[in-house]
Amino acid sequence: MTEEALLARDVRKVYRSRKGLGVEALRGVSLSIRRGERVALLGRNGAGKTTFLRIASTLLIPTSGRIHAFGFDVVDEPERVRPLIAVVPQEGKPFFHLTPREQVYCYLRARGFARDTARARTEEALAKMGLEEVGDRLSVTLSGGQRQRAMVATVMATEAPLMFLDEPTIGLDPFARRAVWDMLRELTQKGSTVLLTTHYLDEAEALSERLYIVEEGRVLFEGTAENAKRQIGGTLRVSIEDGGHQRNLFQAFGQLVEEGNALYVITGPERIHEIMDVALRNRLSATVGPVTLEEAFLTIVGRSIDAE
Repeated sequence: MTEEALLARDVRKVYRSRKGLGVEALRGVSLSIRRGERVALLGRNGAGKTTFLRIASTLLIPTSGRIHAFGFDVVDEPERVRPLIAVVPQEGKPFFHLTPREQVYCYLRARGFARDTARARTEEALAKMGLEEVGDRLSVTLSGGQRQRAMVATVMATEAPLMFLDEPTIGLDPFARRAVWDMLRELTQKGSTVLLTTHYLDEAEALSERLYIVEEGRVLFEGTAENAKRQIGGTLRVSIEDGGHQRNLFQAFGQLVEEGNALYVITGPERIHEIMDVALRNRLSATVGPVTLEEAFLTIVGRSIDAE
């Protein structure tokens, strides 16, 4: 196997309508993921994340460009790629006539695992996802969060060399989210590689060793969360209540971001005293804190991750 678990070069996807008009979902996406790495793919709805994951997991043909998984072309050699990957789709549906225990076990058996191995991994995955008490209930009787946990447990139990997770923790409570985080960390320690999409930027920051930010089918940023923060002009954020009407007072101190009536100044530690003095002289309330990944995303993309 090659050093890269996934290597994409200039991947494009155009969806054609009945009228012949084309919608560009991907406009030349290139990325690389090393073996054993956890990488987050971030972007707003419609940015192209799910399209990319569907192509990379052999479910969709690109208009142009190439993706290789462990050296195998996902279009030309899908039969070589599929045994190496596992996918948690964004809108995955459990088998309602099966219990979580049956679903995990049957999926492992279908992938070729021996009975004893499948049983052991099934029990381990159910325990880690907190599904032991409902493991023998039909999925149709479970809550939405429990069904999502069952989907995640099913894929995680494979310990596949390359895992694609599209919004894996959507609808989960904070405890279940962190159980997924722990499983992902454990799997990469064992050698698996993970590419996930998420709208939870705290999740992306906690899990990913690197991240890609995509917007309108293009990669706008590649690097660590810390690099994303530095790129926007500083590591500290000064939050100024009702500062939106006083932009001119703070323009010289760094990157400005407005949200409602609040003004945020992204700057370095050396300018903090000056900014606080200006705020105090103008009777504005100001607080200092670290820059968040959300603010970096907002600046890089120009819009919130939840914006349509």
